[in-house]
Amino acid sequence: MFIINYKNYEEIAGPKAAKLAIVADRAAKRHKIKIAIAPPHHLIGTIKNYSGPILSQHVDNSKTGSTTGFVVPEILKMSKVGGSLINHSEHRIPAKDIAELVHRLQNLKMISVVCVKDVAEAAKYAKLNPTYIAIEPPELIGSGKAVSTERPELITKAVGAVRSAKNSTKLLCGAGIVSGQDVRKAIELGSKGILVASGIVKAKNWDRIVDEFAREMT
Repeated sequence: MFIINYKNYEEIAGPKAAKLAIVADRAAKRHKIKIAIAPPHHLIGTIKNYSGPILSQHVDNSKTGSTTGFVVPEILKMSKVGGSLINHSEHRIPAKDIAELVHRLQNLKMISVVCVKDVAEAAKYAKLNPTYIAIEPPELIGSGKAVSTERPELITKAVGAVRSAKNSTKLLCGAGIVSGQDVRKAIELGSKGILVASGIVKAKNWDRIVDEFAREMT
């Protein structure tokens, strides 16, 4: 799994969100891998005919109905969104909400990507059996320094923690990935994919960098 988190960068504002989706879709088909995109909520509807998963950047543990301003799993499902990031380092939520949201997404047959900051959280939340655990040390996010090269032992320990849950959860590597070499190292260390934001969104040539990352995943 290769997830591109658009965040709220100016580089993907307006019609540029759909342009990056086209680039990602092309690379996914060329290299025969799964690339998911996570655009800002208000731009999800601008992306048409994307063949891979479209994820929400966040989801709230709120009910359907009179919950203005909240992002609700069941409404995402009805809107053809495939799943969501949960507990991203820039939008952390209580442990109780994480557990309930993973359960709700499981019941809806949606992808759940629980973001964690360390091995202890990876071990704790892997027991919930989310689709993916994405490990991202906060100090490396957006730093240009990849966790796969700066702290490789963190990935190997997180891989072990996820495996110890003895379920279907897979580990993704995030934070600071800016090159194909970073991607290759993450895969070699046991990661089953990557979660990337600025390393792609802020790149000058989307076609080149997305293709490079996708190629190294194979």
